[in-house]
Amino acid sequence: ELARRTPVLANIRPTGQYLMEDFYYAGGLRAMLKELGELIDGAQRTVNGRTLGENIGEAEIFNDEVIRRRVTPVMPDTGLAVLRGNLAPDGAVIKPGAADPSLHVHTGRAVVFRDYNDMAARIDDDALDIDAQCVIVLQHAGPVGAPGMPEWGQLPIPKKLLQQGVRDMVRISDARMSGTSYGACVLHVAPESFIGGPLALVRDGDLIELDVPQRKLNVLITDDELARRKAQWVAPAPRFTRGYGAMHQIHVMQADKGCDFDFLQRDGAGDATTNGEPEIH
Repeated sequence: ELARRTPVLANIRPTGQYLMEDFYYAGGLRAMLKELGELIDGAQRTVNGRTLGENIGEAEIFNDEVIRRRVTPVMPDTGLAVLRGNLAPDGAVIKPGAADPSLHVHTGRAVVFRDYNDMAARIDDDALDIDAQCVIVLQHAGPVGAPGMPEWGQLPIPKKLLQQGVRDMVRISDARMSGTSYGACVLHVAPESFIGGPLALVRDGDLIELDVPQRKLNVLITDDELARRKAQWVAPAPRFTRGYGAMHQIHVMQADKGCDFDFLQRDGAGDATTNGEPEIH
């Protein structure tokens, strides 16, 4: 909802042309926030005791090619898009401006890697059955499965396709990626594959549909077939049996919940005493 009404003003890579250093010299974050105007709640108080509006009140843009004005944005909206469908019931994320526009609406054959090591071992194999229209799928890269949802989401393009001039492909995972990474990379698929999310049920050759304008992400199989695969799915062995790793895999929440620990959540009821704050003497 926020992305649909917020323009992209920072003309920096991967969505734009310039570097973060250029953004700094053009006025930086304060200048960009000020240009967003009423989209920013300037009444909110910040850590220095002043409101956000007071902190950015004197900011100015020194280069409006790097930090665009609202009348000439890099993109009028959709800096991020949240996708949903039978492949991501709880959502997935893509950065449309960082992807080849021709891939915003795309259907392709899945090439599935069961984990990062499988991908690393086979991605550059000349015998890999893959072409530029395929959709690369990486499983077991989420909060529990990796573990820790690492920055594996910018999956590599096979060497033999790079040699043919291919520079972008649709890539899907339950991992994340750096904000400076680029490509048609669908990330944060929830629920993740390691705990039995639909991403775990994708097989080589399945057709996958990506439709950014319609916010869709689907594997094109019937509900009955999806249910049959789910019934046959066998949960992988736990990554850890003791220590912090075991606690993490039991209590970490999914990407759509922020990968927080469930025991750190508050239900909004009670006071500091009932929420376990210690006495201080």
